[in-house]
Amino acid sequence: MEDDLSRLQGLCHPSRASASVVDNVPVHTTTADVVVAPCDVVVGKLGRWPDHRAIEPDAEGIWIGGAPHLITAELKIWSAVADVTSIRIPGYWYAKRGLSPRPTAPVGPDQRVFLFLHGGGFTQLSAHPMAATSILPRSFVELVDDAPYALAVEYRLSSSYPFAEEHPFPTALLDALAGYDYLVSVMGYRPSNIIVVGDSAENEGTTKVPLPGPPGRLLLSSPSVDLSTSHLTPGSSALTHNMDILGDSYGDVKHLPYRTYAYVGPFGFGMASCNRYISPASLCLLMRARFKNFPPTFVIAGGAERFLDSIRTLRDRMVRDMGEAHVTYYEAEDAIHDYLVFPWHPCCAATLTALRAMHCMKKHPTLVLLKLYLQRL
Repeated sequence: MEDDLSRLQGLCHPSRASASVVDNVPVHTTTADVVVAPCDVVVGKLGRWPDHRAIEPDAEGIWIGGAPHLITAELKIWSAVADVTSIRIPGYWYAKRGLSPRPTAPVGPDQRVFLFLHGGGFTQLSAHPMAATSILPRSFVELVDDAPYALAVEYRLSSSYPFAEEHPFPTALLDALAGYDYLVSVMGYRPSNIIVVGDSAENEGTTKVPLPGPPGRLLLSSPSVDLSTSHLTPGSSALTHNMDILGDSYGDVKHLPYRTYAYVGPFGFGMASCNRYISPASLCLLMRARFKNFPPTFVIAGGAERFLDSIRTLRDRMVRDMGEAHVTYYEAEDAIHDYLVFPWHPCCAATLTALRAMHCMKKHPTLVLLKLYLQRL
């Protein structure tokens, strides 16, 4: 049993252990009819990922101070329940080729910047350049000349049984707030010049954060915006898109992915159905997510990913509340989840071109429902 658990630990938190094969992992029951799925079998060594505890070498790392003054009354209650607070965390700068590795404060009044929140299901990966998702900020800083830097936040990762139960919601959200506050208060960026980027899992934070001023834009790449089971219906993308890189546990009503119960922590699974910070696209009747006065938003989805239906739900709700002039939706047909992470993917170049066009526009783009058909390239 101890060997099995240590191998599973290597999957969920590679910084704590390495793993070769994970098998026969015990199933942890969370409710009478919903259980936690065992992890898939993984072959090969997993390296150690950087995390919030230290700044790793070979990167432009900085310390980001906590921002408790940005925690609203709602977040104060949830933070107390989860027993978490805003603390100092690392961040890593990414720079356009040919420039200094990090900007100098105070920045110019017209300089824009990306605030990058990496994916990984809240339980894995890193903001460090060694992580696979670092290809996104590397690519984004090359798009336009007036946004040559990106700050990636090393938010705290969630964990739960059979490991230490720590850093559940709203921990990652508090760390995202700290990163935003750093750009405004320390670096001198205007809020309207900040482009908040959420990759995969880290989109719950980008869609509902209380800020000192609204960002200029939101960029959501394959957003995970429903941690509940509300989109797991017959014929849904979660059940039928089984060629996606996301495993079968994402389409199993009876088995929760590890990332879900680790993230909701002491709040229980019901929180994933009705909390607008966690699942703004949930179809639960109790969900009251609103997007009025949100900044212009660019949403990217893969046409073959499991999250497709929930992403479309988010798109429709944003259009309803924000208006068509403030929402750009880009759906790459037959593309997998988070396909921009794979630079060889045939849809990457066209997607980045569309992003560049949006960032170069002086006014808010009109609604663009871009269906990228590979046969027309």
